[in-house]
Amino acid sequence: MIDRPIIECVPNFSEGRDTQVLDQIAAVIKEVEGVSLLDVDPGKATNRTVVTFVGEPEPVIEAAYRAIAKASELIDMSKHSGEHPRMGATDVCPLIPISNISMEEVSEYAHKLAKRVGNELNIPIYMYESAATKPEWKNLATVRSGEYEALPDKLKKEEWKPDYGPAVFNAKAGATAIGARDFLIAYNVNLNTTSSRRANSVAFDVREQGRIKRKGNPITGEVVKDAEGNPERIPGACKAVKGIGWFIEEYGVAQVSMNITDTKVSPLHKVFEACRESANKRGMRVTGSELVGLVPLKVMLDAGRYFLEQQQRSTGVAEEEIIKIAVKSMGLDELTPFDPKKKIIEYQLNALREAPLVKMDLRSFANETASESVAPGGGSISAYVGALGAALSGMVANLSSHKRGWDDRWAEFSAYAEKAQSVKDTLLYLVDEDTQAFNEILNAFRLPKGTDEEKATRKKAIQDATKFAIEVPLQVMRESMKIFELAEDMVIKGNPNSVTDAAVGALCARAAVYGAYLNVKINTASYDDKDYVDEVLSECSETLQKAIDAESTIMSICQQKME
Repeated sequence: MIDRPIIECVPNFSEGRDTQVLDQIAAVIKEVEGVSLLDVDPGKATNRTVVTFVGEPEPVIEAAYRAIAKASELIDMSKHSGEHPRMGATDVCPLIPISNISMEEVSEYAHKLAKRVGNELNIPIYMYESAATKPEWKNLATVRSGEYEALPDKLKKEEWKPDYGPAVFNAKAGATAIGARDFLIAYNVNLNTTSSRRANSVAFDVREQGRIKRKGNPITGEVVKDAEGNPERIPGACKAVKGIGWFIEEYGVAQVSMNITDTKVSPLHKVFEACRESANKRGMRVTGSELVGLVPLKVMLDAGRYFLEQQQRSTGVAEEEIIKIAVKSMGLDELTPFDPKKKIIEYQLNALREAPLVKMDLRSFANETASESVAPGGGSISAYVGALGAALSGMVANLSSHKRGWDDRWAEFSAYAEKAQSVKDTLLYLVDEDTQAFNEILNAFRLPKGTDEEKATRKKAIQDATKFAIEVPLQVMRESMKIFELAEDMVIKGNPNSVTDAAVGALCARAAVYGAYLNVKINTASYDDKDYVDEVLSECSETLQKAIDAESTIMSICQQKME
C-alpha cells in the first residue's frame, strides 16, 4: 500500500474528576481532520487523565497543540491535588512512532510542537526521552523532580531553563514535558497458579531488573553487595521489560504483569516465550495472556510469523491469518475476546478510511463496476486484476512450501509467498485509491471559478488531482511488474501441479500493467507539466514492453512444462 507515517500521542492531563473539562479537551482533538481519538482514561484518585489519539504527524501535533491550549484554559494547577506526580495542566505529552516513521523524525515533530506551545501559550517546555536536549533530561522523573510546587524556584536557575517557552512560572498551567518515546505495551501473562509469590518469581526471571543476588538460598540468603555497598542483581532475560507478579481475583489466576518499553529489543512473542520457559522450570504453565490497551500491527505480525516459523510453515499468508496464529499461540483470547479491529492501532485508523470497493464481496464489486456510475472503472479493475495475479503467485508458493518431499524448501517458498502477499496488499489498496483519484478530479472541477483568485485555486486543485490520478495507475504498473519475477520462478521452481496457476498470474499482471498504462496516458493529456509528462510516458512505454515480453516468456515456459 501507499504507506503513510502514523504516530500516536498520549498526553496526560492533570484532571480526572471533572468530566466537563475532559469532554472539552476531547472535543478539540476530534475537531482535527485525520486524527482518531482512541481512548480517554480518567483516574479519580490520581486526578489525572490519559488520552490516546493517532494519525499522521501534522494533524496529530495540531490536535496536541489544541488539547494543550484547552487544558491550560480550563485547568488551574494552583488548585490541583492528586496522587500521581505532576507539574502541569498538560503534564506530559509524548509522541510515539507507530508505522513508517523513525524515532528521529518523531523527535523533530516533538520539538516543532514544543516550540509552538512555548511561544504561543507561554508555557515552559522541557523535552524528554528521545527528544531530550540533555542526557539527564531523558528521564521524566528527573525533569519532573519537585513537581509543580518546585517550579517557581527551578525556573530561576540557569540549569533549569526550559527548552522552549519562558523561564517564568506559569501559576495556572505549570510546565509541560514533551517528548518522543517508543510504544509501551502493557502485557499480562496468565499462569496456572493462584500464588502471587510464584508469579513474582517468573517476573524476576523475565524483567530486565531481575532479582537481588543472594548467597546460598535465593530467597532468604544474605544479600550480595558491590564495592559501594549496593545490592548486586541477577538480570532477567528480557531488556526493556518491567514486571511484577500479582493475583487477579476477577479471573482467579495469578499473572505476570509487565510493561514492554521497547519491542525492538524485546518483541512481544519473545517476552511470552521467556515467561513460558520460566514457568515450566518452576512447575507451572502459561495458560494465556492479555494485552491491556492497543498494540501496533507490526508487533502482532512479528509474533505470528515467529510462531509460523517454529512450525516450519510459510509466513507468506494473509495478514488476518498471521494475526490469528499470534492470538492463538499466545492465548490472547483466554480471558476476554481479542478483536483485532479494536486492539490494533492501524486497524482503528483503517476503519476511518473509506475503502468501499475492497470491502465488497465479489458479486457486489462486479455489480458496482457494471452500474451507470463512471467509477470504479478501468483503473480500479487494473489494480484488482494485478492483486489476483499476485495472489496466484503466492498460492503456488504456499502450495510448494508444503509439498510432500520438499520439507527442506519451506523457507525458500515462504519468502516468495511473503513477497506476493506484499504486492497483493498494495494493489488492493490501490483499487480504492484509483476511484479516490477520480473523485478528487470531480471535486476540483466543482470549485467556484468566479474571481481570479478562485480560478487560480480551482486550476491548481485540478492539476494536483490530475497528478494524483496519474501517479496511482503509475504505481499499479510498477507494483504489477513485480509479479512477473514471482510468476516465472513459480512456473520454473514451484509445485509442478500448479504451473498453470502461476502462468495465469502472469496474464493478470500483463492486463494490470496494460490497463494502468492506458489510465496514465489518458490522464497525462490534461496535465500541464510537459517535462513530467514526457518522463512518465517514457517510463510507462518501457514498462509496458517489459510486461509484454515477460508474459510471453512465462507462457512459453509454461507450454514447455505442460508438454
